[in-house]
Amino acid sequence: MKHRLLPPVGWLHELRRRTRVLSLVKMTGTTLGITLFFVAYFWVMRHTPQAITTMPLIAMDDWVDFQPAALPLYASLWFYVSIAPALLDDAREVRTYALSALLLSLVGLAIFWFWPSKVPEFDIDWARHEAVAFLKSADVAGNACPSLHAAFAVYTAVWFERVFRQTSAGLVMRGLNALWCMGILYATLAIRQHVALDMLAGSALGGLVGWLSLLSLAPRPLVRPAAGAPAPRTGET
Repeated sequence: MKHRLLPPVGWLHELRRRTRVLSLVKMTGTTLGITLFFVAYFWVMRHTPQAITTMPLIAMDDWVDFQPAALPLYASLWFYVSIAPALLDDAREVRTYALSALLLSLVGLAIFWFWPSKVPEFDIDWARHEAVAFLKSADVAGNACPSLHAAFAVYTAVWFERVFRQTSAGLVMRGLNALWCMGILYATLAIRQHVALDMLAGSALGGLVGWLSLLSLAPRPLVRPAAGAPAPRTGET
């Protein structure tokens, strides 16, 4: 009855409860996963055996001006992707999320290995924007397409949508989730870390892997016993 009378308290209580489910496993797994991803990412970027393709610009690139102030929004991805697994509700969800995130990483890194790409040289004085310049010096503008920043943003948004639907969090939380994801996608273009084709390809990859991961969690239909087969006794599976 309390959940019906006070739905805001209900979904907040449910989210807090979920953070306590397998909390050590989720915290350790997220930290280890992000660390191993960066190790593999930078290794691939510095050992690619192929010539590097410069990504072309399309009309969408003209829609977004260079905005160095979008760097914090771009960096917020790593906070964003850390929250979602903390809200998973059981071991099956945690396992599916982890394996799907691994698949997403492996597909992206395989593309970078066999078809390395980079963003074009933009007519920007990077010395005037030290924070963005530092990011570019670390990333050396490589591993461009698909943007795994965009891929993980969309993948995470798909899982957040599932969590908020399950907990009846409401349209406000689901809308904020969508806005945060779109803000990260915007930031990848606004700081010129990626071009539009990178962002679109990454978004498609993240959306596909996210959809497939949730599809694997869909309830399985009950199998009725064949005609004439004895019904299972109480306590049997």
